[in-house]
Amino acid sequence: MKKSHKQHVIMSHLFLLARLSMHTLEQLLSGDLRQQTRIHIKDNLQYLPANFVQFCPQVEVLDVSDNQLNSLPDTLEQLPNLRIVFASNNRFEVLPKVLGRCAKLEMVGFKSNLIREVPAAALPKNLRWLILTDNQIEVLPEQLGEAALLQKCALAGNKLRALPQSMSQCTKLELLRISANQLLHFPTQLLELPRLAWLAFAGNPFCQAFDHGSSLPKYQLTDFEMDKVLGQGASGVISLAYPNASTNLPASVAIKVFKGEVTSDGYPSDELDACLHVDQHPALVNFIGQIQHANCSAVVMALIPEHFTNLGQPPSLATCTRDTFLPEQQFSVEAISGIVKQMESLVAHLADHHMCHGDLYAHNVLVDSAHNIVLGDFGAASHYEYLPQEVQAKLMRVEQRALAFFIEDMLSICQADEQGSDTYQNLKHQSSELLGA
Repeated sequence: MKKSHKQHVIMSHLFLLARLSMHTLEQLLSGDLRQQTRIHIKDNLQYLPANFVQFCPQVEVLDVSDNQLNSLPDTLEQLPNLRIVFASNNRFEVLPKVLGRCAKLEMVGFKSNLIREVPAAALPKNLRWLILTDNQIEVLPEQLGEAALLQKCALAGNKLRALPQSMSQCTKLELLRISANQLLHFPTQLLELPRLAWLAFAGNPFCQAFDHGSSLPKYQLTDFEMDKVLGQGASGVISLAYPNASTNLPASVAIKVFKGEVTSDGYPSDELDACLHVDQHPALVNFIGQIQHANCSAVVMALIPEHFTNLGQPPSLATCTRDTFLPEQQFSVEAISGIVKQMESLVAHLADHHMCHGDLYAHNVLVDSAHNIVLGDFGAASHYEYLPQEVQAKLMRVEQRALAFFIEDMLSICQADEQGSDTYQNLKHQSSELLGA
C-alpha cells in the first residue's frame, strides 16, 4: 500500500517548507541573509529584535514557526515585499496587529499557538490564506467579511460559537475548515458563497451524533500481526497487518489506528465515523472491518495494489487551493473523461449517504494504468442528514463545485493535441455548469 493520502499531503508541505533553508538569528543579524527572499528561522526564539528587518530587506516569505514567540515587532510593516508569514507552534495569544499593516501580505499561518484574540486590525487588506487551526479563539471580528480576496481559511480546533455574518461577503472563499469548534448552529451564511467547494464542519455541538450501526465486522488487535508502518499522518498511523486465519480476511490488510489530537481537518474520531459508515464503492478505499480496543480505535482496509500512484500533488503556495501536477503528467482526454465519470459516481454515492467528503482533490486520489481511481482521506468528511433539507441541498452543491474544480484541474493536464476535441469541450462545459448550478 502506498503512503496514506494524508501523509502524502503532509510530506509534500514539509518538502515545500524545507525549501526554505533553515537559518539562525545570528546569520540574519550578521547580514548573511540580506539578499534572501525566503527566510526560515528556527532558533528557540523568544522575541525578534526590532531592527531585524534591516537585515532582510528583500524577504517575501518569513517562516518563524517552532519557536517561543508571543509577539512580532512593529517594524515588520517596513518590509516592502513581505507576502507570507508563518508562525505556527509558538506562544502567541493575540494575532499581531502589525500583520494588518503589511502592504503586500496575503498569507498568514499561526497554527497551534495560544491565540484567543483576533483583532480586526490584524487582518491584512490582501489576505488570501488564513490558517488559525488549533488555537483558543472564541470570536472572530465581523471585519473578516471585508477580506474580499480570502480563498483559504482554516479554523478547526478552536472555541468558536458562531462565525461572523459578514463571511457571506467572502465571495472568493473556496476552502474552509470549521470542524472541532463550539458552533451552536450551522453557519448558513456560507451557503450562498459562489466558490465554496471544500468545507469541513464535523465535531461541533450542532452536529447531531447518530448510532449509525456500522455493518463492518468487529475485530480485536490480537486478531492481527502488525508489520511495518505504511503511512503516518496527523490523524493516525497506517500499518501493514496479517490477520489470523479465523478472521476470514485477506492474507494481508492495512490498519489505521487513530490518534486523539485535533488535525487541520478536525477530530480523528469524526474521520473514523465517516470511514465506518460510507459503505463500499468501486472508487473508494475499501473499509472491511473495525477494531475497538481499550486504548485505541482503528479501521481495517483492503490493501491498495502497489501499481496505483498519486493522481495529483497538493496545492502550492502559489496555487493556494488548487492541485498541482508533476511536469510529466499528461492524460488523454478519454482517460480524463473516464476518471471524471468515476468521480461523478462517487460524489453521488456520498450524497446518498448524506456526507460531504470535504476534500475532493486529485492529491487524495490514486490511479492505475487503466485509469481506475481510488479516493481516500476522510479527515474532512461531515455528515449532514440532521440538517434541514434546504441546507442539505446546498451542501451537495458545495461538493458539486469541488467536482467542477477537479474537472478543471484534470483538463489542465490534458494532452495538448486533444484540447480542441468535443470530449474536452464537453468536460469544460460540464465544469462550468457545475460551478453555476
